[in-house]
Amino acid sequence: MKIASILENQKIEKRIAITPEIAKKYISLGLEVSLSENYGSHLGINDEEYKKLGASILKDEKQIITNTDILVQLTLLDEDKSSLLKENQTLIGVLNPYSNKDKINNLVKKNINIFSLELLPRITRAQSMDILSSQANLAGYKAVVESFANFEKAIPMMMTAAGTIPAAKVLVVGAGVAGLQAIATAKRMGAIVFATDVRMASKEQVESLGGKFLTVEGAENLETEGGYAKEASDDFKKKQEELLSETLKKIDIVICTALIPGKKAPVIIKDTMIQNMQPGSIIYDLAAIQGGNTAYTEVDKIIDKNGVKIMGESNILNKLPTSASNLYAKNIFNFVSNLYDKKNNKIDINLEDEIINKTLIK
Repeated sequence: MKIASILENQKIEKRIAITPEIAKKYISLGLEVSLSENYGSHLGINDEEYKKLGASILKDEKQIITNTDILVQLTLLDEDKSSLLKENQTLIGVLNPYSNKDKINNLVKKNINIFSLELLPRITRAQSMDILSSQANLAGYKAVVESFANFEKAIPMMMTAAGTIPAAKVLVVGAGVAGLQAIATAKRMGAIVFATDVRMASKEQVESLGGKFLTVEGAENLETEGGYAKEASDDFKKKQEELLSETLKKIDIVICTALIPGKKAPVIIKDTMIQNMQPGSIIYDLAAIQGGNTAYTEVDKIIDKNGVKIMGESNILNKLPTSASNLYAKNIFNFVSNLYDKKNNKIDINLEDEIINKTLIK
């Protein structure tokens, strides 16, 4: 059985789905590995490294796609390439089924097995495959680093003979995986950190990292069975706005991470709140690609509003492609290992397996 991956569009995606370490594991599992030419060269991985492990390097991407049994990618292929997929082939990746519904349905109609790993259930057995968590960890870290690089003051408190520089105050909006990593990173660099989330279950996690959890009076736990945030009531939103309005007046840096699966990101930082922030403050919006958590977020632009810089990128992980690829490739391998029946050398789509059932697009 063959597994393959082709190079993504480098303008929008620098990560890869098969690293040399993982190529070796696939081959040990009994799979033949095929990759496109210069697959990892932008990450300092030359083709010879893959060849020495036993992988095939091919120039013709069409040949790779049509001849493989399993294709692993970061994102959904463009239509020219996805049209090459045929019955009984398997495509695995982060395919954004909410936005790409029609394209994916067309592939499903061709009896192609489509697995989108952002749909993985939040169960213990799936943790090693959890691409959202592994990538969000890096995104939370990098958002803080990028924010601090654009902030024109020192981050930690500094006491000198000339006087004391106060520590920067950071607010993290959304205490999921990315938010918790943002809190940890900001604390390690000497900032005073506050955090807010609609899920009361996150309070203990925030405080364990040294952050101060902000919540509205009479808050309820707005959490789905899968552990994700769900949409708040109008009354909760009003109370949250009042709390944020007052808090933001004294905040230097805001890291926004609030997302609702399958929906546009909620606008949490309103125009009036930004107007009351201190000039020189930074807002880094990790939800930019899904509409953003602020009233002014624009993808891949720095917007200046009354001296407040609002930043958001389409793919912040392009700034950490090696680390992100290493984790992503391991997540994918663990998923494929669960899917592949080595004894019979075939894909075993067992719908009684919750992992397979939840990620398979039907």
